[in-house]
Amino acid sequence: MFVSRPAVHPVEAPPLTDAAENPPRVRMKDIQGMPGTPGGLALRLFQFTFAVAALGVMVSTSDFASVTAFCYLVAAVIVQCLWSISLAFLDIYALLVKRSLRNSRALCMFTIGDGITSTLTFAAACASAGITVLIGNDLNVCSQNHCTSFETATAMAFISWFAVSPSFLLNFWSLASR
Repeated sequence: MFVSRPAVHPVEAPPLTDAAENPPRVRMKDIQGMPGTPGGLALRLFQFTFAVAALGVMVSTSDFASVTAFCYLVAAVIVQCLWSISLAFLDIYALLVKRSLRNSRALCMFTIGDGITSTLTFAAACASAGITVLIGNDLNVCSQNHCTSFETATAMAFISWFAVSPSFLLNFWSLASR
């Protein structure tokens, strides 16, 4: 009977490297708060919730349109709402199909979008806070305006900004570490 015999081929050992000179590359794990993780979904939902609260409180007043900073706040939180809910749906999809959102292009888009929306929301909240202080403390005309509603909407916008900041920082860190 003719049976083939296994052939043994010598294998070279990989070259030794000094760990101090060339440390082995380690891929970063999915940190909670990054896109496609449950923490990232929670951050997106917090962003959306507080932006909707700011929008709802500000729009419920009748005289917000008379102040440019309050109109800017409404526009900024609308952009924040749309951005956050669209990325929340993307996070839900990624969690359901167990996909990682670590694509370089997608991560770049998330970083740029988070940076733009966080800057818009922060600037609008600061402008609204300035006008609220002007109306309440400097002019003392809170009896004629909805100062409490303006303050609440401004606080909700700041909280929405606090929720978008970790998303931006984690995405930027992940993008910079590539």
